[in-house]
Amino acid sequence: MKVVTRFAPSPTGALHLGGARTALFSYLWAMHTNGRFLLRIEDTDTERSKQEHTDAILESMRWLGLTWDEPLWYQSQRKDIYTHYVNVLLETGHAYYCTCSPEEVEEMRERAKAKGEQPKYDGTCREKGLSYTQGAVVRLKTPHDREIVIDDGVRGTVRIHTKELDDMVLCRADGMPTYNLAVVVDDHEMGVTHVIRGDDHVANTPKQILIYEALGFTPPHFAHVPMILGSDKQKLSKRHGATAVIEYEKQGYLPQAMVNYLVRLGWSYGDEELFTMEELIQYFTIEGLNSAPSAIDFDKLRWINAHYIKTLPVEYIAHQLRPFIEDICSMNTITATHASTRYMQCGTEEEYTSLLIDIVYAYRERVHTLVELAEQSICCLLHYTALDYSLVPKQAEKGKEYLVDIRKELEALSSWTHDAILSLLQDYMKARELQNKDVLPSLRFALTALKGGPDVPILLTILGKEESLLRIDRFLA
Repeated sequence: MKVVTRFAPSPTGALHLGGARTALFSYLWAMHTNGRFLLRIEDTDTERSKQEHTDAILESMRWLGLTWDEPLWYQSQRKDIYTHYVNVLLETGHAYYCTCSPEEVEEMRERAKAKGEQPKYDGTCREKGLSYTQGAVVRLKTPHDREIVIDDGVRGTVRIHTKELDDMVLCRADGMPTYNLAVVVDDHEMGVTHVIRGDDHVANTPKQILIYEALGFTPPHFAHVPMILGSDKQKLSKRHGATAVIEYEKQGYLPQAMVNYLVRLGWSYGDEELFTMEELIQYFTIEGLNSAPSAIDFDKLRWINAHYIKTLPVEYIAHQLRPFIEDICSMNTITATHASTRYMQCGTEEEYTSLLIDIVYAYRERVHTLVELAEQSICCLLHYTALDYSLVPKQAEKGKEYLVDIRKELEALSSWTHDAILSLLQDYMKARELQNKDVLPSLRFALTALKGGPDVPILLTILGKEESLLRIDRFLA
């Protein structure tokens, strides 16, 4: 049997962390078994479903690297198919028309609750044999004398007696199918063999199994994963931080880090923490999913992201850094007015790319996100007139007296290389019996207008001779 999994988001908002994790688990199981991973947009809620939400979900999936097999399914395009299966259930006696109003059904539930019974529809229309009338719904004729046993891939054996279940609505009065019917029909027609989803769907599973049986379909294997909790062990919400995947992309996280972090929120492989996508596909099994909920830990995510910034190819990080750099440059009032950023002065695309690569080499050991990398390194890309020297650290002011001589020696340097610059600075300090702390903080501040940063010879190499001398002159002035 070829494994087929699916992810089925509703386009009523952005793709959140919990949904992304479910999509990731489903994707990995399909890839691990050389199966197929399908994507279905559950957009039957016409009032809340928006195309921009669909586009954002698809973009987030692509960003995470979760590619799906075509076609892309839309529930809104399948109403006639759902209607066909509702009619099948009516014709075979597994469903019936119900004309009870919502108010009447609510009264039935309240009466049952007052008696200490399960609040549910009481089956008033179950045996009336009604035909279609305006405003009627279609209900499943739920058997009330049997136990449903689910072999859940995460929770183990789950047992539910049908006396606890309602005669659920399959088709609303407006002709639209309910969630449970549409899901069963779609999963069957898509050939889905394994459904991995959040445990908030556990209550739906026995209802869906009854629909599978009534239609003569074979149910898929189910695995319900616990929800992601906030750092306080409560249900994850906005108060714990961003919950939408797209927000993490904007905050400078890499997709490799997000995938690695999400998979460890509910799955383990020994004590290992870091995995490539290829390793995840190799190691992932449903048996490795945890039955206990996992709590979000943003410090862990930052640590993982820093690891990937340090270890992924520098050319790739430079490419990912580019939009963050250009966002900052576009907001800088001086550079926006004079269009004088150094990246604009690069003669070719290759020169700009080379400059970004040098910056990544210099700064990537010091940061956790691409935003931090851009903010710390932007001083290397702004025109020297954009630097703010108004707040000079005490150590930088103290060493300012040496910069006039150092500037002259740098100007006379014939070979502008890291080793040549390092040798010049070492010889200068040795001849005057100075230490790094006496000279380098002032020179670094002259070059960047910042207190910290990479080694000074690296900064001088990145900036180039002309730009470096201009910055020193401006600081001295």
